Amino acid sequence: MTALPSNPQDLRSPDPGIRALFRIERRWQAWLDVEVALAEAQAEIGMIPAAAAAEIASKARFELFDQARLVEGFRTSGHTLTPLVWELARLCDGDAGGFVHWGATTQNIVQTGDLLILRQADRIFHGQIAQVLDTMADLAEAHAESAMPARTHGQHAVPTTFGAKVAVWIDEMARHGERLRDARPRVFRAMLGGAAGTLASFGDAGFDLQDRFAKRLDMTAMATPSRAESDHLAEYVLLLALMAATAAKIAREIYTLQKQEFGELEEPTPPGSVGSSTMPQKRNPFMAQDIVAIAADVRMQAPLALEAMQTEHEADRTTSLQIRQATERACIATGDMLARMQVVLSGLTVKPERMRRNLDITEGLIMAEPVMLALGAAIGRQHAHDVVYDAAQAAAQGGPDFAARLSDDPRVAAKLTPDAIQALLDPAAYVGLSPDLARRAAAAGRKAAAALRTA
Repeated sequence: MTALPSNPQDLRSPDPGIRALFRIERRWQAWLDVEVALAEAQAEIGMIPAAAAAEIASKARFELFDQARLVEGFRTSGHTLTPLVWELARLCDGDAGGFVHWGATTQNIVQTGDLLILRQADRIFHGQIAQVLDTMADLAEAHAESAMPARTHGQHAVPTTFGAKVAVWIDEMARHGERLRDARPRVFRAMLGGAAGTLASFGDAGFDLQDRFAKRLDMTAMATPSRAESDHLAEYVLLLALMAATAAKIAREIYTLQKQEFGELEEPTPPGSVGSSTMPQKRNPFMAQDIVAIAADVRMQAPLALEAMQTEHEADRTTSLQIRQATERACIATGDMLARMQVVLSGLTVKPERMRRNLDITEGLIMAEPVMLALGAAIGRQHAHDVVYDAAQAAAQGGPDFAARLSDDPRVAAKLTPDAIQALLDPAAYVGLSPDLARRAAAAGRKAAAALRTA
């Protein structure tokens, strides 16, 4: 029987595969892969026999393990790794089992193995961000000239376009992708320092061994292979938290603009969707709300990751558990968040006609700035500001509309004809370089997406 998700809404977005990466079986295999890299690197320098390394590599496959025996070993020992080492040693023929885990300590294997898992998640994130950027680029181009009210402090400011709004989203998401890409050399660092980070168990060959070990895993070696260092892992969680803040901002905007009072956007609502068990008319923005909630889960891992940096002495199980939990939860939530973002953005309904109607709800007040600038060219900016301010504030309180008040003001009429005033009150004519911003961002977004796919 197919396992069902804990949240029914998960069925509406594709599974990015992050949860599966963090299954214990996948972790165990990653740890075994690290044990193989260790054995092979040690064989290269003659620390253990080459035949032993080859035998270890041939048997370090989880499907060969007696799982019941393994589970019982973990139950009785209460140890993170030892039963896996025991079982691998038992599976090896000859004396090869005696060379398993030679000179290493648990966290060397577990932390480095967990980085193999994290690296797989990171590749998925790169692909997801690239897909989101391409979708945003399509939106920005398609609506480069779709005029709508810009809102500051929750109030109409001046006209913009929906494409320009999406340009902001592209700009931020592209930087998040860049940050993740740039962080790779800092994050994916192999640790092989032995019990207390001194490399004593490897003798004088310790540095050479760690370099060879890291190379086999396609990582850099930690300059100081200390079990007390976790800033690189904390950095990764913080980068995901930053991206989650952007994702939540975008989702909140989409959520708000779906309200009937705005009516400018609508997330995809497939046929048969039920918004409420009791109100048949509801078309609830579930996906946008999911993104906001899931993004909060990602950000909540940031404080835990920072706590995990405060390791006592040379090692501390407490902080090891903390960073593992923070990393796993942040990654799973990030995968779900990005999957939902793609669903929402790719199926987003944009309503330019409603945006245009909303531009007119203040009866011209949104165009106070161009009127002020046109009048200011004749009488000075500050004087013009005062004149237009008087007309705007009076119109906002009722009575004649903004255009009528401007036409009736002798200070305005002396410089601007009624036709000139009407032309200045056309919101579609005052979107500035918004279309260009949208098209430039679309091109930049596609370029950033391509870079992420090839990174």
